[in-house]
Amino acid sequence: MPLGFLFAGVYLWLAHPTWISLLAGVAVTALGLALRAAAAGHVRKNAELTTTGPYAYTRNPLYLGSFLIATGFAIASRNLWVALIVVVLLGGIYWPVIRSEEEYLRTHFSGFDEYAQRVPRLVPRLNQGGAPADAFSSALYRKHREYNALLGALAMMGALICKIMFHL
Repeated sequence: MPLGFLFAGVYLWLAHPTWISLLAGVAVTALGLALRAAAAGHVRKNAELTTTGPYAYTRNPLYLGSFLIATGFAIASRNLWVALIVVVLLGGIYWPVIRSEEEYLRTHFSGFDEYAQRVPRLVPRLNQGGAPADAFSSALYRKHREYNALLGALAMMGALICKIMFHL
């Protein structure tokens, strides 16, 4: 958490947003937030292999959503250094986590290998590769506290708006 606050401070210092970059960034960030919300409303962590909702298109919709959110903020910042830092951090953090989680799923859920053959790791397929869709669960969304991603994104976008308005 403290590292996140440090990165947020560096991000705001390096960011040079314009209204156009902010709007483009908001669009990409909103897509990422929507994907994370949809995924959080389907996943039952450690209880079952989730193959419905966004998990029918990509095995890692939460990480893909995070990547989209970070990309949106990189676009909004209008700074190449921010974009490079985002790529390095996301690759360095998420790639080992994804591999580790896949190994866990492989050892705990017998259907994982078959699921992994049908559904790509990160870049989503255009047609559904998993099980028929389950309904979104707002209770799961709240349980996973995914609203925190929305609140954090709104706070950072608000800070960027202040930076534009007050020429900070």
